Amino acid sequence: MKKSFPVYDICTLSEFKEEDILISRFAPYLKSHHNLHLAHKHTFYHLVLFTEGGGTHAIDFQNFQVKPYQIYFMIPGQVHSWSFDGNVDGYVINFSVPFFQSFLLQSDYLEQFPFFSGASNEEVIDIPENLQDEIIALFEQIITESEVPGRLALDMVRTLMLQVFILLSRLTLPHHITNTTPYNYTLLRNFQKLIDKNFTTLKLPKDYAALLYITPNHLNALCNDVLDISAGEVIRNRIVLEAKRLLVNLGLTISEVADQLHFADYSYFTKYFKKQTGVTPEEFRKQITKQA
Repeated sequence: MKKSFPVYDICTLSEFKEEDILISRFAPYLKSHHNLHLAHKHTFYHLVLFTEGGGTHAIDFQNFQVKPYQIYFMIPGQVHSWSFDGNVDGYVINFSVPFFQSFLLQSDYLEQFPFFSGASNEEVIDIPENLQDEIIALFEQIITESEVPGRLALDMVRTLMLQVFILLSRLTLPHHITNTTPYNYTLLRNFQKLIDKNFTTLKLPKDYAALLYITPNHLNALCNDVLDISAGEVIRNRIVLEAKRLLVNLGLTISEVADQLHFADYSYFTKYFKKQTGVTPEEFRKQITKQA
């Protein structure tokens, strides 16, 4: 069973340079890493721009149709898999968490971009025709800098990548960004960051409200106004997402998954998961296994 649906951590790809950056055209990258169709996750940022080909791509259990001039952004820890139709090509960039932290004074700079939020529906962008040539030209410059590096090549790569990020971030902003104040957006992002760091031990809105120095009612009103869901649901969604990410690893038992998420016991975790998803952990695992 483990062989039918393995989970890959490919952060130790042999092509990774000492500088924590891998740049490649996608066709040869796919040829070297033919197991990408199986579910896996990374400990680094993963960016893919398609110029030809089709198929599907699943990110955190949400499916997307692959097509030319479509770009995918993935953050560390996300589970994803590919299913391609025919030949595919484009560009791929993998870079470590410290890659930009060592370059920018603002260490969390990338977090301002919606496509690095970890929300699957914001990580896939169809590049409009009027921007395609400009984006492709930037990727070609990035390829050139990696193949024939000049002086300060890595810094040039970083600045070219930042141009891509800024251009794409200008295309569309999520509804919750355009319809809220900068203060409320910052407060919401801080709430989400705290959840990412503490969801295994802090599971109630009041715990996070205390860390944010606001009342639970204020936090709940903020989430309802901006996200149309309660603060409790934001927390529960993150817990369930992590549960799904762990459940695809068939090397872990259900009890071990429950333990990693700090649930009191197997039974409570099963009830919690079914209440949120409509299926038990065992049923979810069987569904995912059939899709592999």
